Amino acid sequence: MNSRTVIASIGGIFLYFIVQVLILKNLVLFGMAFCFLYVIYLLLLPIEIKTIPLMVIAFVLGFSIDIFYDSLGIHTASAVMLAFFRKPWITVITPTGGYDSNTPPTLLNMGMGWFLMYSVPLILLHHLTFFLIDNLGTSLYIPMVYKTLSSTVFTFIIGMIVQVLFYKKRRGI
Repeated sequence: MNSRTVIASIGGIFLYFIVQVLILKNLVLFGMAFCFLYVIYLLLLPIEIKTIPLMVIAFVLGFSIDIFYDSLGIHTASAVMLAFFRKPWITVITPTGGYDSNTPPTLLNMGMGWFLMYSVPLILLHHLTFFLIDNLGTSLYIPMVYKTLSSTVFTFIIGMIVQVLFYKKRRGI
C-alpha cells in the first residue's frame, strides 16, 4: 500500500464511523432492520490485505462504535468475526484466473453477481453473531432471526446505494 492508499483508508474508516454513529445509530426500519454500514467498509478493503491487519482494523472500528452505542463489545466481536472469515471466504469464491492486484472488491469493479455472493454471507455472519450475542440468556430466537435477516438485507441495500453514488470503477495500479 502506498501512502495515498493509507490516507484514503484512514479517511474512509473515519467517514464510515461518523455516518454510523451520527446518522445510522437511530435508523431502524419497522423495529427490526438495523443498518450497520461499517461492515461494508470492512468488505471493501483490498483483497490483498492480510487477516491479522484486517482483524486489527475491525477491532478498532468495532470498539469505537461500541463506545458510542454502549453495546459492551458486541460490535467489536462481530466485526472481528467478519474479518477472520473474510479471507477464507474470498479463497472459496476466487475465480480461476484470480483477481487483478490492488482492485477493491466493489460492486462496480466485480459485478453484481460476484458482489452478492461475496458480501451477503459475510454480512449475514456479522449480523448473526451480533444478534446472537445480543440475545444471549433470552429465548427470543424467532425475533433474532427476523432482525438478522432484515438487517442483512437493509445493510446490503444501503451498501449498494453508497457504492453506486460515491465509488468509481477502478482497476489495479
